[in-house]
Amino acid sequence: MRRGDVVEAVHLVHVASTEGLLHGEDVVSHLRSSSKPIQAIPLADAYDDLDDDELAIACASHQAEPAQLDAVRKLLARAGASVDDLECGLQEGRPEGQLGHNCSGKHAGFLAVCRRNGWPFDGYRLLRHPVQQRIRELLGGAGMPYAIDGCGIPTYAMPLTAQAVLLTRTPERIANAMRTRPDLVGGDGADDTALMRLRPGWIAKRGAEGLLCAAAPDGRGYAFKVADGNGRALRPALAAVLGIEELARVDVENSRGEVVGVIEA
Repeated sequence: MRRGDVVEAVHLVHVASTEGLLHGEDVVSHLRSSSKPIQAIPLADAYDDLDDDELAIACASHQAEPAQLDAVRKLLARAGASVDDLECGLQEGRPEGQLGHNCSGKHAGFLAVCRRNGWPFDGYRLLRHPVQQRIRELLGGAGMPYAIDGCGIPTYAMPLTAQAVLLTRTPERIANAMRTRPDLVGGDGADDTALMRLRPGWIAKRGAEGLLCAAAPDGRGYAFKVADGNGRALRPALAAVLGIEELARVDVENSRGEVVGVIEA
């Protein structure tokens, strides 16, 4: 990150693909929100009539944009649930309580799974609940380190080379919904939304602490992890590895909107 001609910060980005480690080390980190397309599988399995917006928002780390909140409401209606049933908690600065949480779509999807299977809503976020047991199985979480994510559900840790395979296992029905509605998966300015718009056929999902997983139409998978957790380094890394020149330069602006520096690989 340069301000003027002076380098003010340097970010190391570890990169792996389904062909092996490409840069840095095979670090272990939690999947965080990058696992959401896999966490949406029980929802896709439970209903044959899901629309693309319902599946896409279940995979989302959304920004509480109007279309995103509408999609969450649609999933809640399918579940016969209310905003009060969401166990994702609150996020400061977000509108409409739990509905505005960036993980509310995933949580609404969990509630819909509970309704279809006759499982209780209460405690659906806990590891002992059947919906989380199913997700643990899908992620291969048995024996893997786990912790609690920011929205209250279990998250699992694995090496970056294993994370690179993750989104290649996304069922086509879910992947197609993400491709069709990338605006719901992230939103305006989100790295995963930008990648899917710039490279049709790809799917991508970012996670906390500078993680992003992606899968190409030819079956290749990738995982990017910023060592210090700062996601601002992801776009130049995506450009360098995937050849997405549109992301190669991230302007640094001051409070007046003036470009005063650049982030680039």
